Amino acid sequence: MARREGGMNGTASHSCALTVGSVTSAKRILALLAVTTTMLSVVVVSGGGSARATMPGANGLIAFSLDKGSGGEIYTIEADGSDLKRLTHVDGNAIAPDWSPDGSRIAFWLEDQALYTMDADGSDLQEVTTPGGQAAFTPDGEHLVYVPGHSDVGQGVFLVRADGSDAPGQLLANPFPESGYANPEMSPDGQTVTFSRDNGIFAVDVDGTDARRLVSDHLKVVVKHDWAPDGSGIVFTPFYDYEQNPNVWTMGTDGTGVDKLTHATGARGAFAGGFSPDGAWIVFRVENLDRGRFRIFKMDADGGEKTLIASLPFSPRFLDWGAQPGS
Repeated sequence: MARREGGMNGTASHSCALTVGSVTSAKRILALLAVTTTMLSVVVVSGGGSARATMPGANGLIAFSLDKGSGGEIYTIEADGSDLKRLTHVDGNAIAPDWSPDGSRIAFWLEDQALYTMDADGSDLQEVTTPGGQAAFTPDGEHLVYVPGHSDVGQGVFLVRADGSDAPGQLLANPFPESGYANPEMSPDGQTVTFSRDNGIFAVDVDGTDARRLVSDHLKVVVKHDWAPDGSGIVFTPFYDYEQNPNVWTMGTDGTGVDKLTHATGARGAFAGGFSPDGAWIVFRVENLDRGRFRIFKMDADGGEKTLIASLPFSPRFLDWGAQPGS
């Protein structure tokens, strides 16, 4: 089963070697590479700077999962704290929302049941695949990378069309069955998949090669992480168990250049959500376990100005900031 947005249990491995799954067909890999080639056709490199698959979009709604005691539901809120809306009314636990690049659709996992997509207002609910798992849109918006939420499907990273029109294909198999994958994310240029495993963060090229560890498991990384829209860095959270306090950090895409942006202490923890579509902000949550208080903040991408968005009676998890449709 894929892990929730806390720490990842299971036996840690000292090897980051990954292999292309034996069930992966040559056709599936070629199809994935064809998608990648299409995305790369719009990459622009200027002055030796970062390559971008798409230009940053205008900032839209923030999506998250909120569990009031009977299972998670997906909500959205404006970045100024207004217009809180509940989008789902499901029997189960709806978690891990992820925005499509154009801000028109949200993918989410109804835990142990199915992977779904829906419009930004909660309408047009469509089942993508069962039993689903945590997922992220590819930069073209046509596909989802996901990790299965049930061992019967297999463990690893899979690719499926976002409209559910094809059977999922396995990109990477998990050589360590006792330790599941979680929170797959794809780089803005469509070349790299990152994911959580064994309390660390790993990366692999989309063709299944060059697997590498970005964050060591001794940091006990919280599952949720996110790429900057320009592909320049990743935001994440170490220390899910409060031994050294969870805080929001950023790093370069090779795991270097680590920078701590928040400084929660005591019974408080700060947990990364993701970058704003324009790359200027990071959304995150702060929880105070002693007081039972949960808040959503945004801050400058360098950790500067911090602004309260909302205070809530329950913890908002898997924060994801979407683009304004049509931007």
